[in-house]
Amino acid sequence: MRPSMRRHKRHKLKAEINVVPYIDVMLVLLIIFMVTAPLLRLGVDIKLPQAAAKSLQDEKQPVLVSLDKDGNMFLTLGAGKREPVDAQTLVTKVSAFVRNNPNVSVMFGGDERVDYGKIMQAMVLLQQAGVPNIGLMTQPPAAPDASHGRR
Repeated sequence: MRPSMRRHKRHKLKAEINVVPYIDVMLVLLIIFMVTAPLLRLGVDIKLPQAAAKSLQDEKQPVLVSLDKDGNMFLTLGAGKREPVDAQTLVTKVSAFVRNNPNVSVMFGGDERVDYGKIMQAMVLLQQAGVPNIGLMTQPPAAPDASHGRR
């Protein structure tokens, strides 16, 4: 056969975009967002103290919540004395105190050796008690002894 005698089929070019891969990608992203969105709400809202914080001596006595190295909780309400508390007592007492004193500061401190999970549980309890802002207490590092470097 001669080349000129052959029938030539002309294929019409398609100028369409195949959207199936885009739909697949969108469905995967949708599933990812549906799974991760509820996890984002599990955090505890806290307001960290500023570096140039004013002294608490001018204000009312704060509520102090602390954890020792064994995870035991202690509560000091205003000028009261430090007392050991369990989870339910902490929520009840702090909730009532904050309701009566809405502008009181709530400070939280935990021993550096305590499990981080216990710290988070205590902060969630404070959130359940209706505390809007929690200040985190730290201890300044010990000043190096001037004679320590000399011999």
